[in-house]
Amino acid sequence: MLITPEELALHRIEVSETYAPGKLDYHGAEFRQSAPLKVQASAGLAGAEIRIQGSLKTRIEAWCDRCLAPVEIAVDPEFDLFYRPVTDIAREEEIEISRDDLEIGFYSGRGIEFTDVVTEQVILSVPMKVVCKEDCRGLCPVCGVNRNVEACQCAPVTGTSPFASLKER
Repeated sequence: MLITPEELALHRIEVSETYAPGKLDYHGAEFRQSAPLKVQASAGLAGAEIRIQGSLKTRIEAWCDRCLAPVEIAVDPEFDLFYRPVTDIAREEEIEISRDDLEIGFYSGRGIEFTDVVTEQVILSVPMKVVCKEDCRGLCPVCGVNRNVEACQCAPVTGTSPFASLKER
């Protein structure tokens, strides 16, 4: 669904949508949606800006960055977004934007594709570092065994750390 300023000048748009797993394209993100994604949102004009407010709820499956075990993550952010046409800033010269403008998104063309807003909010909700549990022991760097499941008999890796020169400073 395309949200345009022309349509919003006539009336607010209310959205209540459910997206099945696999329906949205997360642009190569390293997770998969494992439950239906439910979105409640409204869009309106705030001066010359498009304002989209709402919430979404789903579950995703990612993989632990330490031990590679699957991890279920609940995703349920609320959002309050403002958008302006990219032509508002499209200039040849460099410009300095104010602190308030850091919270503004920009769109090109006639308007904003609602599914792009939804996928962006899901992607932004995924932690930068996914771990299955706080004290995850990860994989053994020698034999590759998951140290959360079984103990290996490998000797601790010795040698110079690639970061040793940083410690000297």
